[in-house]
Amino acid sequence: MENVLDKVMTATEAAQLWNLAPITVRQACTGYAKAPARFTATEARKSGNTWLISVDGMERVFGNKRTND
Repeated sequence: MENVLDKVMTATEAAQLWNLAPITVRQACTGYAKAPARFTATEARKSGNTWLISVDGMERVFGNKRTND
């Protein structure tokens, strides 16, 4: 049985796994002055002060993982 928590990560974890700046991932969650949010309501949500993002959402927006491994 697959663990659903393996499909969700924080914005900081996502940034590390995709080799992106954390602000890039957070702006994809919130949008900013020149662009709307890039994740859908089913791909990312805020829990307290932490953004939670699905692996599917990250792959749709940023493509496959780009780690330095």
